[in-house]
Amino acid sequence: MGGTWAKEKKHLCTKNLLREIKKTFQSIESSHNRGISVADCLMSGLAVFGLKYPSLLQFDQSRHDEVLSHNLKSLYFVDTVPSDTYMRERLDEIDPLSLRRGFNNIFSMIQRNKVLESYAFLNEHYLFAVDGSGIFSSQKVHCTSCCEKHHRDGTVTYQHQILAMSLIHPDIKEVISSYPEPISKEDGASKNDCESNAAKRLLAAFRKDHPHFKMVVVQDALSANGPHIRFLQELNMRYIINVTPDGNSFLFQWLKGADMEEHVVTPVDGSKWTLRFTNGVPLNDANYDIKVNFLECLFEDSKGKVIRFTWITDFNLNKQNVYKIARGGRARWKIENETFNTLKNQGYEFEHNYGHGYKYLCHVFANLMMLAFLIDQVQQRCCGLFQAALKKTVSRIVLWERLRSLFFHHFIQEWSDVWNAIAHGFKRGLLAPDTS
Repeated sequence: MGGTWAKEKKHLCTKNLLREIKKTFQSIESSHNRGISVADCLMSGLAVFGLKYPSLLQFDQSRHDEVLSHNLKSLYFVDTVPSDTYMRERLDEIDPLSLRRGFNNIFSMIQRNKVLESYAFLNEHYLFAVDGSGIFSSQKVHCTSCCEKHHRDGTVTYQHQILAMSLIHPDIKEVISSYPEPISKEDGASKNDCESNAAKRLLAAFRKDHPHFKMVVVQDALSANGPHIRFLQELNMRYIINVTPDGNSFLFQWLKGADMEEHVVTPVDGSKWTLRFTNGVPLNDANYDIKVNFLECLFEDSKGKVIRFTWITDFNLNKQNVYKIARGGRARWKIENETFNTLKNQGYEFEHNYGHGYKYLCHVFANLMMLAFLIDQVQQRCCGLFQAALKKTVSRIVLWERLRSLFFHHFIQEWSDVWNAIAHGFKRGLLAPDTS
C-alpha cells in the first residue's frame, strides 16, 4: 500500500547509532585476545535486547541460520556470532564501567543534532530523574559482588541493583537514559553497596563527562539530607527533591509557623493545582545552615481525587515558576513509568535472568539492555521511519514482533528497509517497500 513517506534523521538513524556503539566496543580491551572479539560478543548481546529475544537459548539456536547471520552482520555489524555460552564467558570479564562511553557518545550525538533543545526545562536547565531498581534476586545463585539481604529465618537473598538516571521533560514521552550505575559489592568488601553511594558515583561521573551541562536532579525523599545536598552543590547541580513528614520531621515542624504564599493553577485538562510555598527554610537542626525552598502541591484531578506532593528545591520560588517546578517534580515518575515499567512490560524482559556469571555478567547485560532502550528512545523521538512503523503497529510489543519476523525470514541490508516494510508493507520475496 502506498502512503505518506516519513524521513529518516540521517545522523541519528539506527544504523549510525549502532555503528557508533560498535566503535566504542572495539576500543574495549580484554585479557582474552583470542577467539571471537569482545566487540562481536557485545554487539551480539546488544542485538539480543534490540530484537527483544526472550532468551539467550533462542538466540543460540538461530545463530547458525544463514539469514540471521547475514542480518546480524549487515544491521548489527557482527562479523562472527558467538554461542550463548561463549558470549556469557567473554562478557563476564568486561567491566561495566567500560560501557559508559557508549552512552556518552550517543548523548553527544543527540546534543550535536540539537535534539536536547526540546528538553530544556527552566532557565536552560535540564531535568534528570534518578532512581534505583533491582535487576537480579535469588536465594541460590550468587557471586562475590552480590549484595546480601539476611532474613530472620537464616536465609539469604542475593541481589544486584542499578541506579538509573534519565533526561526527562513533563511534556515529552521519550526519556534519554544515561549509564546506569551498578549497586553491588566491590572486590573484598564486607558491606553492601547502597543507593546513596551509587548516586555519588553516578552524578560525579556525569559531571566529569559533562562539566558545563545545566542540570536539575529530581530525586525521592531518601536524598533529602544535608550531605547529599552539599554534594549536589559541589557538583553545581540544581535539585527538586521529595520530602516527607517522616523523613524530614524538623522541616515540617518548622513550617507550621511559616508564612506560606499560595498560587492556584487550573490547566485545560480540568485539573486544579493548589501550590503553597516559602523560601529560606532550614533543612534540619543538624544542617541549619542549609536553606531550602519548600513547595507543597495539592493536585486535584478532573474527577475530584486529591493527591499531596511536597518538595524542596534550590530554585527561589515565586508565583511565576512554582507551577513549572511542581510539574518538574511530578515528572520524576517518568524514571519509573517510562523507563523501568517499559523495560519490564514492553518486550525488554528486564526482570528475566539472561545470565548471572561470576564477576560482571549481570551488570553487563543490564547495560546492554539500557543501551538498546536508549537507541529505541532516540529513534522514537527523532526517526520518522521508526515513528511511522510504531504508528502502524500501534504498540511496541507488536512492533518488536514484526521486527523479529522480518529479521528471521528476510535478507536485510538497511534498517530503513525494516521500518519502511513495517510501516508500508513490502513485495513478496523482497524486503522492499511496496510503493504500488
